[in-house]
Amino acid sequence: MTAASPVIRKATLADQPRIHAIRMGVRENVLSDPSRVTDAEVAWYRDHAIFLVSEADGEIAGFTCANPQTGLIWGLFVDPDHEGQGHGRALLDAALAGLVAAGIVQAHLTTGAGTRAERFYRRHGWRETGRSLDGNIVFIKPLG
Repeated sequence: MTAASPVIRKATLADQPRIHAIRMGVRENVLSDPSRVTDAEVAWYRDHAIFLVSEADGEIAGFTCANPQTGLIWGLFVDPDHEGQGHGRALLDAALAGLVAAGIVQAHLTTGAGTRAERFYRRHGWRETGRSLDGNIVFIKPLG
């Protein structure tokens, strides 16, 4: 049996418990200090940015947030039970399409070195530009 194709939609306030559970349940890029992500910041992304969820069979399997003012992919996370089923790619494609629609010409993000996420972004055409102060890889991707 194959997994259902991802369905992408805008995140809602009702999705927040599942989004939080996914963020806290990842195996890589674990949030070392959950207090760094405030409720106000999450609300801003939900209300003013590109905040999408991916569903399979009615269950939220992943989410992404992108800032249409700066081109930052703030987060892209998939529940470990749904990895490898196309949710990450579908979410990233939808977020990048939203950035293009907002007039962004280059997206950027950071991720941990030596992770599946690093390999994912490299496979999808992101280019490393250096390291952040905390050692994460800084990636960019021209859009358009």
